[in-house]
Amino acid sequence: MIKLDGVSRRTILKGSAGAAVLAAIGAPAIVRAQSDIIRVGHLTPRTGFLGPLGEYGVMGVTLAAEEINAAGGVLGRKVELVAEDSVNPSTASTKADRMFGRDNVIAILGEISSASGLAISQVALREKKPFIQTGCNSDELRGKACNRYMFHIEAANTMYINAVGDSLKREGMVQGKKWFGLTADYAYGHDLLEVSRRYAQKNGADLSQNELVPTDATDFSPFILKIRRARPDVVFSNLAGNQITNFIKQYKEYGLDFPLAGGGFDTAAAWGAGADAFAGIWPALWHHTIGTESAKAFVAAFTKRWGKPPENQAWGDYLGMKILAQSMNETRSTEADAILRHLESGAKFDVLKGREGYFRSWDHQLMNEMYTIRPKPAAQHADKWDMLLLSEPVPGPGEDLERIALPRSESACALS
Repeated sequence: MIKLDGVSRRTILKGSAGAAVLAAIGAPAIVRAQSDIIRVGHLTPRTGFLGPLGEYGVMGVTLAAEEINAAGGVLGRKVELVAEDSVNPSTASTKADRMFGRDNVIAILGEISSASGLAISQVALREKKPFIQTGCNSDELRGKACNRYMFHIEAANTMYINAVGDSLKREGMVQGKKWFGLTADYAYGHDLLEVSRRYAQKNGADLSQNELVPTDATDFSPFILKIRRARPDVVFSNLAGNQITNFIKQYKEYGLDFPLAGGGFDTAAAWGAGADAFAGIWPALWHHTIGTESAKAFVAAFTKRWGKPPENQAWGDYLGMKILAQSMNETRSTEADAILRHLESGAKFDVLKGREGYFRSWDHQLMNEMYTIRPKPAAQHADKWDMLLLSEPVPGPGEDLERIALPRSESACALS
């Protein structure tokens, strides 16, 4: 901290004559710079097995900030992103603490790892500042680990499982069927496995066989050989990030024909596997072929800016920045309590889908439509990105958006 004749700069700024004092010593530009910007933190993995998804998140939030600033900013002030690689839970916690304490960000957006998301949320709770997470699926973050300062754009594992379950039931792939599970060996995967087993048991499928897969695994041949011996009716993936890409490609190479499905998925995994290898039925939170006007505008702007269409993680981080900006504009405030009250109020947001979304007040989960995807026939591909066939929205028209979400009666969340 800079000292001025024994008085700290912070003390001067607190005084009613602070701006005048600093002007007298030749520092008005610093005061103006501080008041003319709104700093927003962005943490997400840019390295490791979630790195490819994190890069899409960075592109999405960057575009959103650029669009907001081009339109005049928020409350007449420019948005400045403070963005870093979250790396792992320990590093994410340290960086979140630094962003709130040193960089004076008014909120943090992002993250994909549920374990890192939990670490950031604990810092947000301590600092009483919003954390809008865009990629953490774990039900636990909306359950016993929930807190008033964390909001969820990413769907919960229960929502993913219920969405894909609708499609699997229609295909006759649930009742009386033997599923073989592959699960990412970290918090997200364990949570997804628990939710998958609960769904399977409730709906008559057998998911007693499961293999835990290290997050740094690249060779899936031992697991594929076990699948071959087990001869399941369905191979059910609870994998994450580039695990999914590597598994799908190697599964294709082995020539196994047991149907694939999964409880969690990102478009980037399908693109990474390629149209020749991609197979199965998977849940989807967003896809660039959604035909609403706002979705088409986002896809056009993203593609122009980055040279390729956005995938679902880019959508989540873009939306997080837009929702935060809209909340500040509508409340005319950057204060945490004003933003939280607005998000909890049932305020509606354009989520680039057919219906607007809103956050549930009691667990802060964004309620919005989901989809499922499967391979699109090659003859229908418009380009190399257009390889996925999108289902109709889930829940369907006229259905309650909360139909696929965990009901309050079954949740352990107790916001305070």
